[in-house]
Amino acid sequence: MSIRCAVIGLGMGRGHAKAYSEHKDCQLVAVADVDPVRRERAAKEWGCATYASADEMLATAKADVVSVATPNSLHRPLAIAALKAGAHVLCEKPIALTAAEGREMVRVAREAGKRLMINLSYRFSGPSQVLKNLVDSGVLGTIYAGRTVWLRRRGIPGLGGWFTDKKLAGGGPLIDLGVHRLDLALWLMGHPKPTWVMAGAWNHLGMRIGARQGKSYTVEDLAMAMIRFEDGSMLEVEAGWAANIKENELMETRLLGTDGGLVQKNLGEGYDFQAEVFQDRNGTQLDLSPHPPFPEAKNAYHHFVEAIRDDKPHMATGEDGVAVQELLDAIYQSAAEGRPIEMTSEKTAASAKG
Repeated sequence: MSIRCAVIGLGMGRGHAKAYSEHKDCQLVAVADVDPVRRERAAKEWGCATYASADEMLATAKADVVSVATPNSLHRPLAIAALKAGAHVLCEKPIALTAAEGREMVRVAREAGKRLMINLSYRFSGPSQVLKNLVDSGVLGTIYAGRTVWLRRRGIPGLGGWFTDKKLAGGGPLIDLGVHRLDLALWLMGHPKPTWVMAGAWNHLGMRIGARQGKSYTVEDLAMAMIRFEDGSMLEVEAGWAANIKENELMETRLLGTDGGLVQKNLGEGYDFQAEVFQDRNGTQLDLSPHPPFPEAKNAYHHFVEAIRDDKPHMATGEDGVAVQELLDAIYQSAAEGRPIEMTSEKTAASAKG
């Protein structure tokens, strides 16, 4: 079975296109991007059709799977257009600018009878998969506290472009980086139901750097939040593009349970990751470090394609994307209003319905 795949957006979308081109059961049939240089490069590299217009591509290419890898403000309209054109959709994170937009995407996918997956890619690494299996087997007992972080010393992407424009991106590092670490923690915790959020957000360094370079900067450069869940557990979230820390890049998710704790963190300030579990057995403190090679962990693109091919459920669903976005919305609201935000039952019900 050959699955016809297409990609909208060749910034982040290059990774999508490359992964599709490498899968034996995929055929990369088309890409769309407004940049002619990117289109020419894609045509030479993959031999696929190229389009300047996403609408033209959707009408012509007849893809089975469409990746949406564009500025955040375009996720909702392009994903909905692809779903209505008859394609399954893999959308870059975050699901959309707001949870309300995300719920609309989930609803359209259900009405169209198509799949919607969000590229919450930090679930798909080998260390993360090992930790999930261990947590689900009960090695941590009851999880009651956690902290999930992605901070950069100086790492503002595309300064002056869409990443630093609130209208196009919806926010700064929280919606760009924090979305990954928040989703990873929620996934490992088994998605407890949030009850309230207290948060703060600042842009002292980002505004200064933008002004120095004569470039627009309208988002936060650091956000922090505390989330409380219905079961009494709590999670601290930190995300920053510019912070006065030692490390150039710090990624770490820690969870504490009644029978053990865990950490998933980056090594050497890069993008290789380590997983560890800490336990007390019969009075002895034990540190457990899974050693590679890890059980095969497919990337998000291959996972999605194979789930469609084999008619099996896929991870990182549209509903998962909405659940994360509801918390991001609440964090931004709390930071803006300077007060705790209750996560109402109406929000939870709306999320469940899509």
